[in-house]
Amino acid sequence: MDSSNCNYCDPQAEDIKKAFSFLSTDEVGFLCPYLESREWKQDAIVMQEGEFEDYMGFVVEGKLAVKKHTGYWDKHIVIAILDKGSMVGEGAFIDQAPRSNTIVAMEKCRMLILSAPKMNDLILNRPMIAIKLMKHMLHIMSLRLRKAGDRISELL
Repeated sequence: MDSSNCNYCDPQAEDIKKAFSFLSTDEVGFLCPYLESREWKQDAIVMQEGEFEDYMGFVVEGKLAVKKHTGYWDKHIVIAILDKGSMVGEGAFIDQAPRSNTIVAMEKCRMLILSAPKMNDLILNRPMIAIKLMKHMLHIMSLRLRKAGDRISELL
């Protein structure tokens, strides 16, 4: 994993606009200093199920596989594929619990990372942007929960 202090967070860049489509260009500009750019090579583990980590990410390049351990030896199933514009790791970020899934880079990927301390700073310094970000997180989590419920009902 390679990281830099948000050298890649250009509010005018199309991939940044897609990841933060719920914010205005000016708001993205205010958010950028709170983010850190990180890159992973293909097949790298981005997040590991069971680990405690205090950050979440916004995918700006590449594709990620979301994998869940099945309980059978070292078997995992792919439960989702995430690409540009997707949010990753928000569940553990919000409830400060261990990661519930393993995230693997399917190809070279880059994410903008928001750490818990930076989120706290954002809440204090830019509360309206923090509120919009939290509303977006809740919206995405709601959609994912609804989709998971639909998948379960199809199995029954």
